[in-house]
Amino acid sequence: MQKTVITKLLSLLLTLVLIAAMALLVTGCDSKGGDASSVLSEQTSSITSDKGDENLLGEGKTTFNFNVVDLEGKTTSYQIKTDKATVGEALLELKLIAGEEGDYGLYVKTVIGITVDYDKDGKYWAFYEGDKYAAKGVDSTPITEGATYSFKAE
Repeated sequence: MQKTVITKLLSLLLTLVLIAAMALLVTGCDSKGGDASSVLSEQTSSITSDKGDENLLGEGKTTFNFNVVDLEGKTTSYQIKTDKATVGEALLELKLIAGEEGDYGLYVKTVIGITVDYDKDGKYWAFYEGDKYAAKGVDSTPITEGATYSFKAE
């Protein structure tokens, strides 16, 4: 229980630090409010909810949990609300993941802005359903209400 509270507090702190860094980036990149601020504004509005809770993203009838474990082992957690059919559709819509279409579906290279590329560094994003390695790719995994899906850099 205490670990969950600490994880949530650390996630909130990280989110606040990232927002402050993005604000500094926009202010420093373009004093006239040009391309840098419009791109940042578009990305931020697409991943935050109307309620202002940065860990609750999207809108829709179905809710699932989404965790990201980076190369240092740090976990960032979100609760996703969507009307999309697959986990991949929901995460792509919120711009939480990006990648390339391959022979086996979407090959995810970037998760929450962190790029991991097997061809460059021998690491990849592994997709999990609950605590188990997913049987299908993110773009063909149907969403189950209340389930937890994760990407872990491995």
